[in-house]
Amino acid sequence: MEAFAKTDIGKARDMNQDYYYISPKESLINLYILADGMGGYTGGEIASKLATISAKNYIESNFEKTLTEKEEIVKLIKNSMEYANMVVYEKSKENKELEGMGTTLEVCLIYNNIVYIGHIGDSRIYIQSKEKLKKLTIDHSYVEKLVKDGTITKEEAINHPKKNMLTKALGCMSFVEVDVTNEELNKDDIILICSDGLTNMVEEETINNVIKEDYRSAPLKLIELANNNGGYDNITALVIKQ
Repeated sequence: MEAFAKTDIGKARDMNQDYYYISPKESLINLYILADGMGGYTGGEIASKLATISAKNYIESNFEKTLTEKEEIVKLIKNSMEYANMVVYEKSKENKELEGMGTTLEVCLIYNNIVYIGHIGDSRIYIQSKEKLKKLTIDHSYVEKLVKDGTITKEEAINHPKKNMLTKALGCMSFVEVDVTNEELNKDDIILICSDGLTNMVEEETINNVIKEDYRSAPLKLIELANNNGGYDNITALVIKQ
């Protein structure tokens, strides 16, 4: 398993509130996490880091106790995100300046050629298989709901004024409902985990072509493209090669 990642503040923000984790090569667990924080001057930065570390610690502490059945790993991912939600929520109650902080959270655990995904918010996970890019997550956003309801088209959603309004985020309430899915991996499949600072700035077709060209340098190239197109948000891209 190979992993390559890059994060960047972008051109419009004062602080990078994205945070990511890649498990070290010597680890028994192939674990990859990304969070895009929000709230206050430092709230988003604290929320994203706290959520990432909390989910990571929960999975690492409980993985060996988990039966390797699919259902058990799905439950482990779900529980790790609910635990991270509790930690971030409780932290927000300690300090008035952190009130209302939250974060997206993408948890990606690869085991026995299956990728297990936990998702909340509008960061995304894609899989590139046979040079085709497929989105594995559904944005928890107001605009995505409008598309699903048929109120607007996918094309209209791209520049919608309420594009960044989330319907779900981690840490904002005492309980959170997350999406957990799994996908079988084939040889040479590539996974991309990214924040919306990339997907709001770079089209999926372009993302696919950059990964096809050279997955190792893809995170850096994708960030350059996002910045060239405006860089209105923090940008993070994490590429994993099966």
